[in-house]
Amino acid sequence: MKNSYARSQIVIHWLVLILIVVAYAAINLKGFAAKGSPERATMSLIHYTAGFSVLFLMVIRVVLKMRNSDPDILPAPPRWQVIASKSLHGLLYLMFIALPVLGVASLWFGQVAWSFFGLPLPVAATQNVGMQHSLKELHEIIANAGYYLVGLHAAAALFHHYVVRDNTLERMLPAMRVKKSVK
Repeated sequence: MKNSYARSQIVIHWLVLILIVVAYAAINLKGFAAKGSPERATMSLIHYTAGFSVLFLMVIRVVLKMRNSDPDILPAPPRWQVIASKSLHGLLYLMFIALPVLGVASLWFGQVAWSFFGLPLPVAATQNVGMQHSLKELHEIIANAGYYLVGLHAAAALFHHYVVRDNTLERMLPAMRVKKSVK
């Protein structure tokens, strides 16, 4: 019986969180910079780079999820909590794959030139402002829903740790030793 996720899964989980915070912070801070300013362009580039990095890590995370079984939750939760947990995790995975895809597609259709760690990314041969606007709008709607989904995820982890007192949170913490079950 495993009592925690694989180290690679734990590292990617927390890296994704950091990158999501960076992406959200950059896009929100962008509004404080004047249009056309270098600061605004830097915030946009940070947002794009952090978001695209999330996509890469989420693809790796999906592969690791398929290769590794989840550690047991002790004591075992009721079935409805397992279903709710799997549903929320599915939405989080889907969201953090869809957001970067929509964002990059929006940039591509808008012919927005940018580089990923110095590697220039291609743009569409012809600009499609309507498609760019639609994709950006959908990206923003999903991103706003992300505040609630991530908040719900964090609240559930804390609820399990402090109220239910199971090992749900501990399984994803780095270098945590899970308490041995009492017989």
